[in-house]
Amino acid sequence: MSGASGDEASRRFLAAFRVGDFCGGIAAEVSRRGVSVTLDGFTKRPLGFVGPLDLSWCKFPAAAVEVGQRITAEVTAIDLDRGKAWLSMAATENGDLWAFLKSRRVGETLSGRIASIERSGVFVALDDGPGHPVFPGVGFITIPELTWRPFETASDIVQVGQHVSCGFLQFDTTNGEARLSLRATQPDPFQTFAENTTVGQTLLGQVTKLLPVGAFVQVTKDVDGLVHLQELAWTAVAAPEEVVQVGERIMVVITEIDPERRRLSLSRRQASTALECLS
Repeated sequence: MSGASGDEASRRFLAAFRVGDFCGGIAAEVSRRGVSVTLDGFTKRPLGFVGPLDLSWCKFPAAAVEVGQRITAEVTAIDLDRGKAWLSMAATENGDLWAFLKSRRVGETLSGRIASIERSGVFVALDDGPGHPVFPGVGFITIPELTWRPFETASDIVQVGQHVSCGFLQFDTTNGEARLSLRATQPDPFQTFAENTTVGQTLLGQVTKLLPVGAFVQVTKDVDGLVHLQELAWTAVAAPEEVVQVGERIMVVITEIDPERRRLSLSRRQASTALECLS
């Protein structure tokens, strides 16, 4: 069979598949990149491929695949031009869990109890659905998704055993997790702030952090803004600690409000000019 006719044959064969279909085959090659699979019904060359992150969710130890081994997997993507079908063995290894996570919709509310607090985030044991083969919970909340307000550690926001309701963000097919957001169920204080303040308004705030680029100032309980180095004083300033200290309360003027990026820009020097005009 010529190369052109072979490519056409592989395209016709793969065109019969749909994402979500289950298929079987034989592992033809195993490498660090993944597993090439000779699919049932097309033996001329391997058309299936299982990436290293789609082999198994049971990572301790990772599932081993040997050349010649029969596997069953779910089709996750098809590229007819390249003549390749991407597969997931994890989908068949944990069928109930895969089906549960795949049926979730973005924005859907899921509830459960905090199962574990880790450095990277928080595991949630969901009230509905199967358990996870490795982790203490199917749900996972990354640190930024815990709350809108500033905090030091995850335990400042949640405790093990606490019952929470979260918004569903995505199905993490790498780890078999439901990525969740606790803050999605809470009003965004920055949006409320943006709706009730205007550029040019003068506020009293407290310096919370000093960085080489400037100083962060807390203007409400849940909203911080940045005073850039050049906006700290009318004279040249090499470092923010030359003119302000953490904990100090200062007057600032709002110079920019960016609701989409949740950024607030402030100026201390403009506030000093405004105060001089009033005196």
